[in-house]
Amino acid sequence: MTKSDYERNSITLPGAVAMGTGVMIGAGIFALTGQIAELAGPFFPLSFVVGAIVTAFSAYTYIKMSNAYPSAGGIGMILKKAYGPTTVAAGAALLMALSMVINESLVARTFGTYTLRAFGGDPDSVLVPILGVGLIVLAWLVNVSGSRSVGLFSIVMAVLKVGGIALFGAAGLWASGISFEASAGDSSASGFVASLALSILAFKGFTTITNSGAEVTDPHRNVGRAIVLAIAICVVVYLLVAFAVGSSLPLDRIVAAKDYALAEAAQPALGQTGFYLTVALALVATASGLIASVFAVSRMLAMLTDMKMIPHSHFGMPGTIKDHTLVYTVVIAGFLTVFFDLSRIASLGAFFYLVMDIIIHFGVFRHLREEIGARGWVLLTAIALDAVVLSAFAAMKWQSDPLIVVLGAIGMALVFLFVGVFLAHNPVREGAHDHH
Repeated sequence: MTKSDYERNSITLPGAVAMGTGVMIGAGIFALTGQIAELAGPFFPLSFVVGAIVTAFSAYTYIKMSNAYPSAGGIGMILKKAYGPTTVAAGAALLMALSMVINESLVARTFGTYTLRAFGGDPDSVLVPILGVGLIVLAWLVNVSGSRSVGLFSIVMAVLKVGGIALFGAAGLWASGISFEASAGDSSASGFVASLALSILAFKGFTTITNSGAEVTDPHRNVGRAIVLAIAICVVVYLLVAFAVGSSLPLDRIVAAKDYALAEAAQPALGQTGFYLTVALALVATASGLIASVFAVSRMLAMLTDMKMIPHSHFGMPGTIKDHTLVYTVVIAGFLTVFFDLSRIASLGAFFYLVMDIIIHFGVFRHLREEIGARGWVLLTAIALDAVVLSAFAAMKWQSDPLIVVLGAIGMALVFLFVGVFLAHNPVREGAHDHH
């Protein structure tokens, strides 16, 4: 990109950590806790722990690559260095971008659901997607103001929601006498392993930091530090909240209220005031999470465009490529928010992300591990863990909702076909636009 397109050193280490936690906590706690409980049964708090371990193996690859080659195109840069300007690299990068956009629609619908709960509305109401699209428009307006505004906003929101959610968890545990009401219920090994796909999805926001690498201060050191700190903070927050929810509600009620589990758990533990405070926290968390995610994915798409790995059209719009990809991001997220429910959005995001993750680890293992000093056994372990989780999740979804498995497979095939046709007609010269 040109120098004017990105603001180097515009995101501090705290800002980068806030951006990562902003995306993770927005989706991980409010949108996915109930869905994870539905699959993992009474062991759903443990799913967050194991999910964090799997994520740690995955994060190793991103940290090593980001420390060596910090880039505003993060994932795209890693894939291009591993595979060259090929269909595999472009397709996997586009899968990552789409998984982030899918996550935005997940967070937007969660915002709508919690907003309606505050007023006693029906969570299945048409107002849910309308409110979600409204939040997406707000995220676009904040991002248009520039990355410094996003970084400052992310820090303020992260402090508010991490502190508030931790307080909710502690208060919920104290009010319930630290008893675990969700201990009764069905569970299976396959269901638990399948739940890890959603737990991993709850942590994947750390890649937001990778995709903003060129704008982080002292990126060769701080990108990796920010990733580690963001994951560590989220593990603590997720566990605290999972136990608080499990202490307030039996498993069947958590599953029944899976789209708004925290609000449902707050009322018996903390009363009506606690319920409204939890809803307020949900709105803060989802809003900041969406803003941070839109910021990162628009920059990733801009970098892929600059690398000539995906097509681009201005559609008559003024401004830079980054401005255009920002519009594309919010339009696609808005479409998904309107036409998909929370469960299917989460499933689609998990499929796209895990497949992309496996492709990245394999490429780095085959072509870059010696160059960046990565340990091969860690990369192979990350591949194996992702493959096991993906297989279990796909098998579970095939039994309960085969349509989303089919849609996921067709969607991924179309992505690779799309970029394959584009690159066949517009081959990229090796080494061109290789940003790092």
